[in-house]
Order: sequence, then structure tokens, then C-alpha cells
Amino acid sequence: MAKQKITPLNDRILVKRLEAVDTTEGGIVLPDAAKEKPREGEVVSVGAGRLLESGERAPMQINVKDRVIFGSYAGTEIKFDGVELLIMSEDDVLAVIG
Repeated sequence: MAKQKITPLNDRILVKRLEAVDTTEGGIVLPDAAKEKPREGEVVSVGAGRLLESGERAPMQINVKDRVIFGSYAGTEIKFDGVELLIMSEDDVLAVIG
């Protein structure tokens, strides 16, 4: 069986969330319940772009491997091949790091 992949549609992107921080700057180890989910991730796939009225596609501003910052409640969480990912609109991204 061929390996499956996910391709986001239109102006959506697929993001792998960065790992949560285990310790504070002062060295205190945080339990899992106290950790906030990171609002940063790496883009693993992008769609073709928003479809315009002219029938053309708007170019995506975000590229694969970009590191992005997004809102706390942005996107839809999914699990694919044992990896937790987020599918979100390009508009959900607040900034690109780098």
C-alpha cells in the first residue's frame, strides 16, 4: 500500500506544532497539566491558494518549512500517521519567524 499524505485545499496549511516547554526559565519542571500548547509550529504542507473570482489562484504567503506563530484556538487538530497536526487557514497565521 502506498504511503498516504495530506494536501490542504485552497488557502489552508498543515502545521506541526512545536514541542511544549518542560521547564521554566528559573528551572522549575512543569507537569503536563500545567503546560500550555505552543502557538508556534512548522508548516509541513500548503494548499494551492485562495481561488479568485477571475478563476486564478492568489499566491500563498506561507511556504513549507516556514516557522509560524498562530492564535491559541486557530485551526483544527488532527492525528495522521501518529503525528498531531493542525489544519488552518493562511489567515489564522499571525506571523512568520525568520
